[in-house]
This record gives sequence, structure tokens and C-alpha cells, in this order.
Amino acid sequence: MKDPWDTQMDALGAFIRSTRKQANLSLRQLAEMTKLSNPYLSQIERGLHQPSVRVIKLISDALNVSAETLLTQAGLLNPAGPGEPGDRAATPSQDSTVAAIQADERLTDAQKTALIAVYSSMRGPE
Repeated sequence: MKDPWDTQMDALGAFIRSTRKQANLSLRQLAEMTKLSNPYLSQIERGLHQPSVRVIKLISDALNVSAETLLTQAGLLNPAGPGEPGDRAATPSQDSTVAAIQADERLTDAQKTALIAVYSSMRGPE
């Protein structure tokens, strides 16, 4: 069984990879933008390395994603709770989408976490 932190790093890496691909960036292009090495970014995307806050900030700037989003994915920040800034009430459609992802037995826990994170980041303000 995987350590919860390893699972979180897998989810962060999957989120970074999916965001990079959605931006039509190669790993090499992201490396150039962040001044980080290709192998290092590859290790982050595969969940093999725990990036520092500075590295998360570099990646977030290059991918045009808030550092807060990546820090939350890395487990360094808790998602906003009720009444806190950034809080969004889930609609029944969102609840059913998340439930469907969680119920899909073909996905690993890390894939489910990453997919829910990407979905949550894409739904935008209510």
C-alpha cells in the first residue's frame, strides 16, 4: 500500500502533466520556461520527487495556474472550507460528477484524485 504522501505527489504530478499537455507544452518547453531540467520535471510529473515551494511557483507561473492550486495539489495547503475565500458550493451536477469519478473501478486512487483536481480547477466560479 502506498504512503498517503506518495499518493499526493502522484496526484500533483498527474495534475501538472495534464495541465502542461492541455497548454500544448512539451516537457522540454516547460523546462525552458521554468529553467528546470527535463529529468527533474519528469520526476515531478511521475510523482518521484517532492518539489519545493519555489519549484511549484515556477511551474505555476509557466502553466498559468495559481500557485495556490498547485500547493493544494501538493498537500501543502488545505482547500478553502465553507465561508473561506475561494469556497464554492457544489451543485448536484458537480457532486454526481465527482461521485462518478470515485466510483469508477478502472481508475487508481491517484488517477481519481488527479482527475477530480483537474475537474475542480476547470469548473470555474459558480
